[in-house]
Amino acid sequence: MAIYLVTNTPNKLLAAFKKAIDDGHVATWSYDKGGDFTHTATQWKYLAWLRPSVVEKERLILNIMPPQNSKVSSEVYAIYHGRFIESTLAHCDKLFTTGSATALPEGDDSVG
Repeated sequence: MAIYLVTNTPNKLLAAFKKAIDDGHVATWSYDKGGDFTHTATQWKYLAWLRPSVVEKERLILNIMPPQNSKVSSEVYAIYHGRFIESTLAHCDKLFTTGSATALPEGDDSVG
């Protein structure tokens, strides 16, 4: 599954979401030194990572990655994608026009 956020300013959107995490406004997501996001709720913590990339000027793309030596289940797909889009809508809604997720892995997605 890939997440697509349509925006004219993908780097600004990414920076704003990270700032919302840093400022404590987004409590259910964290990101690592490489910039990959993971859910922080106990039930979902570290079960996958969302890796952002700006492939085109008009959208921010996030691809799912499994933890080392593991796989990403369909349930984890759904939770990570739905809740990430929900969080960006709640905290960065003025920085993108459309958020969507693919139903199956594509592009640079890795499910293990």
